[in-house]
Amino acid sequence: MTYDHTVIDELKREFGEKNLVLQETRDEMPTVYVPQDKVEAVLNFLKNKIARPYKMLYDLTAIDERNRTHREGLPEGDFTVVYHLMSFERNSDVRIKVALQGEYPSVKTVTNVWANANWYEREVYDMFGIKFEGHPHLRRILMPDTWEGYPLRKDHPARATEMGPFQMPDDKLDKEQEALKFKPEEWGLQRSSEDTDFMFLNLGPQHPGTHGVLRLILQLDGEELVDVVPDIGFHHRGQEKMAERQTWHTYLPYTDRIDYLGGVMNNFAYVLAVEKLAGIEVPDRAKVIRIMLSELFRIASHLVWYGTFAQDVGQMSPVFYMFNDRERIFDIVAAITGDRMHPNWFRIGGVAQDLPKGWEKLVKDFVDYFPKQLKTYDKLVMKNKIIKARTVGIGAYTTEEAIEWGVTGPGLRATGLEWDFRKKRPYGGYDQFEFEIPVGQHGDCYDRAMVHVEEMRQSLRIVEQCLKNMPDGHYKSDHPLTTPPRKERTMKDIETLINHFLNVTWGPVMPVGEAFFGIEATKGNNGFYLVSDGGTNSYRTRVRTPSFPHIQMVPYISRGHTIADLLAILASIDYVLADVDR
Repeated sequence: MTYDHTVIDELKREFGEKNLVLQETRDEMPTVYVPQDKVEAVLNFLKNKIARPYKMLYDLTAIDERNRTHREGLPEGDFTVVYHLMSFERNSDVRIKVALQGEYPSVKTVTNVWANANWYEREVYDMFGIKFEGHPHLRRILMPDTWEGYPLRKDHPARATEMGPFQMPDDKLDKEQEALKFKPEEWGLQRSSEDTDFMFLNLGPQHPGTHGVLRLILQLDGEELVDVVPDIGFHHRGQEKMAERQTWHTYLPYTDRIDYLGGVMNNFAYVLAVEKLAGIEVPDRAKVIRIMLSELFRIASHLVWYGTFAQDVGQMSPVFYMFNDRERIFDIVAAITGDRMHPNWFRIGGVAQDLPKGWEKLVKDFVDYFPKQLKTYDKLVMKNKIIKARTVGIGAYTTEEAIEWGVTGPGLRATGLEWDFRKKRPYGGYDQFEFEIPVGQHGDCYDRAMVHVEEMRQSLRIVEQCLKNMPDGHYKSDHPLTTPPRKERTMKDIETLINHFLNVTWGPVMPVGEAFFGIEATKGNNGFYLVSDGGTNSYRTRVRTPSFPHIQMVPYISRGHTIADLLAILASIDYVLADVDR
């Protein structure tokens, strides 16, 4: 990925060189510190005034700088707020930072610049205690309202052993139960209008389909949705906090549990970010193995979506057929990796092992079998009159609206924008493969479904190319920071044995710096932003998941529809709550 650095010159001309502090990063993304009082103006300029603008707020996060030792040449600050912007016209990104002083600092909100900044700013407040002046509803989003402390601060405990035993006395139970009550006035919602009283209905928290535990509070005028308030966080497990306490390689199994339907796809984004940080080149055979497993998991994830999509809008049979086909993929995955849903099989520098004998037959059998299944499902689901009546024209949005809300993946392509990171920013060897980018036209539930279905056909094309063109060679790099390192000389000289022992037990020591890498995951763009302070574990790991902004957009595309339409909208999005909550 080559970034457009002319944006730096444009910022200098607009705001003056003295207001900008440039930072060199391992990923070479243009990174600029701006003064606290200029951040809103800079971001507004990049979105609305610059040529070929940065229309998408891709991510917004923060860093607790207080324990960091390597900050040479950077502005002093106790915390840093990080804005990651994306330009589709430039096919490039820029990272804007603002350094903040004090234990509980604040900065102006940018919810008036981007709609999707709302949840991102709430998350930063929830995790770090940083306030955003002018935010319309600044309260916790992932943690309970009763939580004490800010989990991603360095002084917050990272393990249960660092905290007292959990207790739930009656008075605390009463307090927690009271906090769960929904009070419409706190969200700016009215209980009645001039001619009607509104009803407030809890949809959840339960486990609809296999999407995860989600609560939606519906404001209803009869059957019509006046507004929707998503309540997330039931799946929050502190992924980013765990990444700071684990070594670079022992964090890998945790990534599998983020989009728990995406399997090795979670490994992929993480190892690519670490490899960018360390400057590791991966052998061709390892690249193709990674792509083959990733595309098999894309099909497996889409099959879960396909079956539950049909189920959520009233069809019962498809989910059983599609889960059966998913088992066929898991048979291949298990034969290659030893596990099914969470194989934890990618490694820094390659993969855990070479492909086993007989893998070709397993993959070929599936490649031959699956196309006729997709044709059957077309007749069963996509051509079904009831499915079309429930989904065509429902929950539609434009390309501009999708970009405003941070939508990526099938949801973005359903609006007609031919944007796939495997094509636009080829990574991991995807530039060597032939496949098409399916797109829709209307951005509605049906088009989102259609794009998912066509993507399975394209993934099958990629898997078949992997089968026919698997290169020879090593399945792992010989770079000294790979984990575990290659073992050819382990028992032949003491230096290699020591290196192997230290890399496996303590883990590799990564160079000081920062790196981001994003991939086209099953549900959209999944990216890891890593900060190394020169140790055996990450100083800061940020996991940008696609489901988080997608769920944030649900109220916007649901207002004016019915409850039945809402279920179709949720079904079409393809989200997993562990991907939302991390």
